[in-house]
Amino acid sequence: MAQHLPILPILLPMLAALVLLGLRLDDARQRLISTVATLLLVALATLLLQLAGSDEVYHYALGNWQAPFGIALTLDRLAALMVLLTAVLALGCVTFACSGEDAQDSHFHGLFQLQLMGLNGAFLTGDLFNLFVFFEILLLASYALLMHGGGKARVGAGLHYVVLNLIGSALFLVALGVLYGATGTLNMLDMGQRMAALDGDRAALATTGALLLVVVFSLKAAALPLYFWLPRTYAAAPAPVAALFAIMTKVGVYALLRVESLIFAGTPASAPVQTWLWVTGLATLALATLGALGARDLRMLVAYLVLVSVGALLAAVGMGQHASDAALLYYLVHSTLVAAALFLIAELIDRQRGQAGTRLVCGRRLNQQRLLGGLFMVAAIGMVGLPPLSGALGKLWLLQAAGSEQGLWLWALLLLATLAALIALSRAGSVLFWASHKGKPGNQRVRPGQLIGVLWLLASLPLLTLFAGPISGYAEATAAQLARSEVVSTPPTTTAGVRP
Repeated sequence: MAQHLPILPILLPMLAALVLLGLRLDDARQRLISTVATLLLVALATLLLQLAGSDEVYHYALGNWQAPFGIALTLDRLAALMVLLTAVLALGCVTFACSGEDAQDSHFHGLFQLQLMGLNGAFLTGDLFNLFVFFEILLLASYALLMHGGGKARVGAGLHYVVLNLIGSALFLVALGVLYGATGTLNMLDMGQRMAALDGDRAALATTGALLLVVVFSLKAAALPLYFWLPRTYAAAPAPVAALFAIMTKVGVYALLRVESLIFAGTPASAPVQTWLWVTGLATLALATLGALGARDLRMLVAYLVLVSVGALLAAVGMGQHASDAALLYYLVHSTLVAAALFLIAELIDRQRGQAGTRLVCGRRLNQQRLLGGLFMVAAIGMVGLPPLSGALGKLWLLQAAGSEQGLWLWALLLLATLAALIALSRAGSVLFWASHKGKPGNQRVRPGQLIGVLWLLASLPLLTLFAGPISGYAEATAAQLARSEVVSTPPTTTAGVRP
């Protein structure tokens, strides 16, 4: 059974989705199945993290069809970390949704599990074509989840989201065709070996396909100038969906980190790719900071702060150093969980402010002002990156990883972004909790499941600080594993199982 563990994070949500979508179950049973499946996913992801902690790379060949012809899954430290992050995030989102958000659509939980399947598959696949397949699975589920509950704003945002991602999918297919024509394979391990050996026209063709991949993944990561769809989309999405979407941009960052280390390393495309990621990362960081300062809605503000974190992560990938890769992994975990928590808190505030909603205008006094104010303050401190929470450690590590020339730009922009986030969130808190005192508070109260979902995500902030030593050690070992030439090895020849 142990040798089949790498495929279970894909099979578990797939089977749960089939049950939830195929059977007509009442709300209580759907919630039970979805919650149990997500809890099992957390336990399974923890086992995979322990397995990957042995510092071995495990390959799983489905049906004994060997790479580069068959479907290959790869479990290493990076994949295990991302699967665990997805599971932890999903548990907080589904717990929150079970308090009533899911009742607006009978298929919410089935689509939710389908998106988890796509996310886990994208993190575990060792093949570019199957990365495309899992991208499409998670995108199809996200299209439907974005429309959950209906509404003009969601339909409008969903249209732009669908169109842009369809364009991205078309470019992805073109890039795959070009790369396959140049290298004869789409297995990332195999392609990394062949790319380094190409010359002449084939090398130029492969470089073109690889650069197309960078454009596609930059769109998925919402890098400038391809990020304009994100703030409106995330602000319009239902709260648990927006919280889960916090990891969607990280899929693009993950893909860029993966192909940069496996495919581009040692090729002529390596230097221009790193330069592109560095420049676009800084530009995204700068423009998203301005967007956060100009936001007049709490959800839009959180969406722009997601973009700020994306800019910092892309710049770290563009540094192309062992230290920067380790720092970005720690900051990636932190920024994903704190942004998700803020989206959920914004929903709780919205429910108690009446028509004012999350707009940053004076409105009705909150019914549970102290509770929501405390939750908002903890999340805001984490998002800004102030001590003693993990955001301060993540940003400090990123700054220390920058070289002398890179540090000049990164220090200036990241510290200015931190100041801007502090100003924007302080202004939002002042309007929502101090200036809003009109009328009597409504009857809406925070439900136990909603509070548990938010606390589950917020608990990660002090835990990431308390266990910063072992977590940073894991991140450094992951960065070292990505940098080693042994990672790009010949795929296994064992029967449908795992081989170190």
